[in-house]
Amino acid sequence: MEVGNTTRVTVFVLQGLSNNPHIQVVLFVIFLVIYLLILTVNLLMLLVIRTDSHLHTPMYFFLSHLSFLDAFYSSVIVPKLLENLLSKWKTISLLECFTQISLVIFSGGTETCLLSVMAYDRYQAVCHPLLYVVTMNKKICIGLVGASWAIGMGTGLLNTILLAQQDFCGPNLIRSFACEFPPVLLLACSDPYMSVASILTTMVVLGLGTFVLVLVSYTHIIMTALGIDSASGQNKIFSTCSSHVLVVTIFYGSGIFRYMTPASGSALEQVLSMQYSVVTPLLNPLIYSLKNHEVKAALRRMLTRKPRLTF
Repeated sequence: MEVGNTTRVTVFVLQGLSNNPHIQVVLFVIFLVIYLLILTVNLLMLLVIRTDSHLHTPMYFFLSHLSFLDAFYSSVIVPKLLENLLSKWKTISLLECFTQISLVIFSGGTETCLLSVMAYDRYQAVCHPLLYVVTMNKKICIGLVGASWAIGMGTGLLNTILLAQQDFCGPNLIRSFACEFPPVLLLACSDPYMSVASILTTMVVLGLGTFVLVLVSYTHIIMTALGIDSASGQNKIFSTCSSHVLVVTIFYGSGIFRYMTPASGSALEQVLSMQYSVVTPLLNPLIYSLKNHEVKAALRRMLTRKPRLTF
């Protein structure tokens, strides 16, 4: 569409993962299976936590929100990816693109906050066990989760509104399989200063800020664990926290590198985007279930529970 002498972009085109029809069919099957697995394992985690009274603790309350968020996060990306793999014209409207960007930033921002909250929860449980019940009471847990969702929503809206105010006059090819902030910003014809400043501030304050909180929490946890004479006590602490450390490493490693480096549309950027939007939501519940004895025990109890017949 032309306004005066300026051509305005009305749709974007997603580059996708491949232009080969046969490869696209294979990729469609692979990602459909992965997506169904993501929904299954995360909803199963939610069900186990909800139905087993042994898991009605702050740690699993936070984990249930993380599982829901992972299922939501992948649902923002994968359905459109599956549609484009079977579509000849891989177009996406500006409104749909900006909505996807907003939800991606919202999901990522919320997850960074939740991961830092979970690290703080472990810090209180290990370093101040006698005060844990008081410090992490129900009201505080709900407040921390509510604040995480609110911060994620605020950062998603702010960054997307600033991006939407940019002029897009062509080209309109997004060098990615989804609408993400870095590759879309590359297509802006106007000065992107405000958008760049906004996303960098978000990454420094929210990304690196929460990462520092996680590091501080686990530094205190490690110091406390090393001060325990009992080897079994140390093993219990490290086994409880190892799952969370692994999840944090995967998420922050791919997310920060993806958003803190200049976008170029390279294959590495595609891999990183795939990791935190598709692979991580699948790995998170598997990591927490396979490395957590309480979750495995709760899952066994749920699977072996006999149904009650009522007349």
